[in-house]
Amino acid sequence: MESVTGADLYAQALARLPVAQVAAAAAAVGAEVYLVGGPVRDLLMGRPLVDIDLATDAAPEALAHELGLPFAAATRFGTLNVTDSGFRYDIARTRSERYRRPGALPEVQPADIQADLRRRDFTVNAMALGLAGPRTGELLTVPGALRDLEQRRLSVLHDQSFRDDPTRLLRLARYCARLRFEPTAHTRDLVTEAVAAGALRTISGPRLGNELRLLSTESDPLMAFSAVADLGLPWRISDQPAARRALSALPDDGRSDLLTLACVFAAQFDAGGESSLRAELDRLGFTSTDRETIEQILTRAGGLAKRLDVARSPAEIAAAVGSSVIETVAMAAALGSGAQAQTWLNQLRQLRLQISGDDLIACGLSEGPAIGRALAAARAALLDGEATDRETQLRAALTAAS
Repeated sequence: MESVTGADLYAQALARLPVAQVAAAAAAVGAEVYLVGGPVRDLLMGRPLVDIDLATDAAPEALAHELGLPFAAATRFGTLNVTDSGFRYDIARTRSERYRRPGALPEVQPADIQADLRRRDFTVNAMALGLAGPRTGELLTVPGALRDLEQRRLSVLHDQSFRDDPTRLLRLARYCARLRFEPTAHTRDLVTEAVAAGALRTISGPRLGNELRLLSTESDPLMAFSAVADLGLPWRISDQPAARRALSALPDDGRSDLLTLACVFAAQFDAGGESSLRAELDRLGFTSTDRETIEQILTRAGGLAKRLDVARSPAEIAAAVGSSVIETVAMAAALGSGAQAQTWLNQLRQLRLQISGDDLIACGLSEGPAIGRALAAARAALLDGEATDRETQLRAALTAAS
């Protein structure tokens, strides 16, 4: 275990994180507290910080209470996660881990900070900065961590790492993309061996699905899945240009993660159809709402692109889109109907009628299908720019109903 002076790093932490509050809370419960993992790495790299990952020899709930954080119960692994004042706190009991079999969840027991660092995934994440207790201001690392950080490479801490916890295979891809680091040759060899030995089959579908969902939320998810494919893992985006066009077309209020995952599962859909896709998404623990969105993207986007290609007026564009979610429209934009899809995404979907069925009833129309037809006519006129205010919309609706 390397121990180097972390005075400069501690000064950075004081300037950028609520270290004084952490130290006061630690003193109140008589605890040692360390900033650990990614935030230490990111401090050393000068990267932005939004996570505060803390390891302590006290109960995480006690430290969180003294910090005034919203209540959250600790998990079976002695960790809790809360968000407060723009930071995401992850507070964990320092611990060691033991795996009874490959892919099993670890058995944990309290341990000191050195043991806690040795249980981690990659050397560049196995670092701790003392914030409270006798090692305040010290930077602790596993051997080789600072060298790997300087050389921008990712190394596992031991040769059984991927077999103990195969989710680290996908985590490796995530860090490759996020940090622009490369695995060492030995780590890459261990990836190949673990995949060939069927390590991914030893973990549950929902755990795998969670890692895929995390990959899809990276700042550049397409690069993240390129790293997945480069490592020889069984998920890839076969048409990267189309995927990038679709993501570029998607408005900010769209689900870029689900659009990315639809691109990932496109090959399975093409090979096995909708039922095969649904079974796989269920196996991976997707919610029914997210699964339905992914299914819609893959089953409807191609046909929607063709309908949009022949749509000439705004009303025809809206009729072609129908009930499609915006992620499906963005995929249709990538498949060849860019202008019409963008017109819908950026303009038409924002338009709202200023009249309702009650207004039409007040004007003498009887309840029934005629109300719906009248409102549809008013909406078509709105979309085509012929009824932009309440009065003209009401006139268009009543004319259609007469």
